[in-house]
Amino acid sequence: MRDTSLVSYQHLLVTRDDTITTITLNRPEKRNALAFDVMTELLQAFRDVGASDALGVVLAANGPVFSAGHNFGDMAGTDLASARRLLELCTEMMDTIQEIPQPVIAKVHALATAAGCQLVATCDLAIAAESAGFAIPGGKGGLFCHTPLVAVARSVGRKRALELAMTGDPIDARTAADWGLINRAVPDDELDAAVDDLIRRATRGSVLSKALGKRGYYAQVDLDQPKAYRYAIELMASSCLTADAQEGIAAFLEKRKPTFSERP
Repeated sequence: MRDTSLVSYQHLLVTRDDTITTITLNRPEKRNALAFDVMTELLQAFRDVGASDALGVVLAANGPVFSAGHNFGDMAGTDLASARRLLELCTEMMDTIQEIPQPVIAKVHALATAAGCQLVATCDLAIAAESAGFAIPGGKGGLFCHTPLVAVARSVGRKRALELAMTGDPIDARTAADWGLINRAVPDDELDAAVDDLIRRATRGSVLSKALGKRGYYAQVDLDQPKAYRYAIELMASSCLTADAQEGIAAFLEKRKPTFSERP
């Protein structure tokens, strides 16, 4: 079943195919820049799908660029309060991607730069066409990519993140996969199929278990190891008591297919 009767946005297309919702950046004439109004719509779209019964989310884009990052028009002549408000909105939108219960996969068909690269790094999963590229180019100009570097460094590690940030040079999709910024690079004509395959595999099983798993991962990943284990022990112990966990255990022991029923 295909449902396209979802909320209408000015700068996004939001469609649903069976259990998967696709949010598509649709401002190609502006290189899908993350202007204030675009990020406002993205924030609302992710909140809406997060509250829906969709099992997974694909973040895509139309046009020759996946996203060119922040719109400099929002920053030209700005004051401190306005600049802070813009970046706080961006952070809230990025955090929401990781807070909603569904797996979110970035489908990157072209160049993703600055906050556009941050957007890819923030998604739970990412697959890119081989012709795509990635950059945080502030190091070449007058405004360093401080906030994009937060997400990128958590994907690729310190030295590679600083190489990207300090040189501003782009890397190709295969390098991005090797560095851990994306899951994999695929031939351009295989991008749709590869994204569909991964999001379908990432959404099978218990919906509640997946949501708890995503929340738990982001809660513990930056803790030191003893704190991470303490948090994970409590989360996994309490998760053992859920109906879906007990159903999965029973199905394994009884050698049958499980039937899951719980939702976040």
